[in-house]
Amino acid sequence: MKLTPKVILEGTRLTGKTDLAFALNEHPRLVGHRRYRYHSPLISAEWSGFSNEPWGRGLIDFAPDETAHAMETYETWVRMFELQRYYSWIVDRFHLSTLAFQARQGREFDFGWLEERLKPLNFAIVLCTRPEDTFEEAREERLKISANPKQYVELEPFVEEQRQLRELAAKSILPVLELDVARQGPDDVAEWLDQRGLLTL
Repeated sequence: MKLTPKVILEGTRLTGKTDLAFALNEHPRLVGHRRYRYHSPLISAEWSGFSNEPWGRGLIDFAPDETAHAMETYETWVRMFELQRYYSWIVDRFHLSTLAFQARQGREFDFGWLEERLKPLNFAIVLCTRPEDTFEEAREERLKISANPKQYVELEPFVEEQRQLRELAAKSILPVLELDVARQGPDDVAEWLDQRGLLTL
């Protein structure tokens, strides 16, 4: 049977979303046993494609005058998923991260239409979280490799965003797995998807 998992990874910084995305995109239980590496879609709403500068604006942190641009981008991605439904898609941050960021700017959006279209495609959300007392240790590890260390000076914004994303995930109509990245990993995601029949369409 063809494997066609579709996973949206959400979570604040320091929860290892991107590493998990790459691991899932090569996990045998999600994509089969490959004899060689080939292209497999991994996309992200964190791409700073709305402005011509490093760490610029994108689909999460778009400015008010870029709202139409952002909504058209979401519409385009969803249509791509619908047209390519019999394939695997791993998404590193998506609409919940947008809702969280924009709400902190005092702007509310309704992505009910988006989830209504994602649900028939068997999309699921994996909310990456960590115990609050482990953020400092995670920061120390990240600072060893980060090209933008100033974003990790304060940890409280990450703790607060984690609470915010939990609330948003609880309202989603998509299946949601909260993954404690301090003790769980790709195998746990694969098992959860398999048990719920979310590896195929």
